[in-house]
Amino acid sequence: MTQPSIFEPEGRGVPFIDEGEGPVTLVLVTDRALEADGLGVISHYLAEEAGFRVVRIGTRADADGTSVAERAGDAAAVITDLGIDDTWIGGHGSGGTIARTFALDHAGHVNGLLLLGVEDEQIELAPGIPVLIIQAENDEVTPAAHAEALQATAPERATITRIPNADHYFVATHPIETAVVIEEYLDWD
Repeated sequence: MTQPSIFEPEGRGVPFIDEGEGPVTLVLVTDRALEADGLGVISHYLAEEAGFRVVRIGTRADADGTSVAERAGDAAAVITDLGIDDTWIGGHGSGGTIARTFALDHAGHVNGLLLLGVEDEQIELAPGIPVLIIQAENDEVTPAAHAEALQATAPERATITRIPNADHYFVATHPIETAVVIEEYLDWD
């Protein structure tokens, strides 16, 4: 597994992992320590098997009280420092909420939005950007109703794919199934 690095914009220590290289770049934002975010297997699969560049951005050490907008700003700082001009961005649960905020604030740099479960937050979707929502069939934390309500705001560009027999922690319990859905959708062309 790739070791985390720390980027320190204006003294904030933002951990990130950058692995793989290829024509598709995916940034995943998490609200946990990178070692415990449940996205490692998915990221590694996409980097090694699908040939994607995957950047996971974690939570800074002093994250208590940090707003969603500040976390989106942290992601923007890391993405800029890595020289990424355009990317898919996403996250699991609250990481997806941060990604939605990033997409609104930086739509010109976003190729698409990946939501692994959808929180019930009143954040609109950035205009014109495709959205892939991966929803666990039995998720009680971010239930399917949230994903369906968000999809209804942009049915022409938002797609929901369900992971059967999975709960909120599907990114950790069903990582290959999840990674294959991402690979097939993002690499369709």
